[in-house]
Amino acid sequence: MNQNALFKLSYGLFMAASKADAKMNGCIINTVTQITSNPLQVAMTVNKQNLTCDLIKQSGMVSVSILSEKAPFSLFQHFGFQSGRDTDKFVGVPFGMTKQELPYLKENATAYLDCKVVNSVDVGTHIMFIAEVVDAEVLSDDNPMTYAYYHANVKPKPAADANAPKKGWRCKICGYVYEGEELPADFVCPLCKHGAEDFEKIG
Repeated sequence: MNQNALFKLSYGLFMAASKADAKMNGCIINTVTQITSNPLQVAMTVNKQNLTCDLIKQSGMVSVSILSEKAPFSLFQHFGFQSGRDTDKFVGVPFGMTKQELPYLKENATAYLDCKVVNSVDVGTHIMFIAEVVDAEVLSDDNPMTYAYYHANVKPKPAADANAPKKGWRCKICGYVYEGEELPADFVCPLCKHGAEDFEKIG
């Protein structure tokens, strides 16, 4: 099976955020889909290892900032390549608060959704949250960031490095390199939290 076929599916890129017990956090996700219009509901998946996933489960609330094509790679590094357990991701980042008092990005986003979770499904590495949209706002006329646009125009291309490992596996999402002949089937990228299926052999 050629799993690269799945990369032909259309995805967007988003920053999901939540708050519980005075702790706020946000992370990058790539699956948010409208599933009904009455009531207005969306489905999204969040990696279980992310603090944001824990906060959504605790609070039952989540905001979604729909990222724009103007979002720099540094934004993806900030919200996607570090843990909110180690740092406050909203320090130094312009953000507003939704009606449910959840953070959303005031810059590099085209719109935000303010959502209340009505159901959740354990789907293995991720939790799928079904949420009712209780409020929403358009922030700019910028085009929304797609996965294809991110890979073609935002994510840096890997540079040739004479000291790069001769053999290993590279994450196709963030570029992290695992050194070794065999990649464990249950390996999870320490940066972007994607699994072994999103790694390609190098060397």
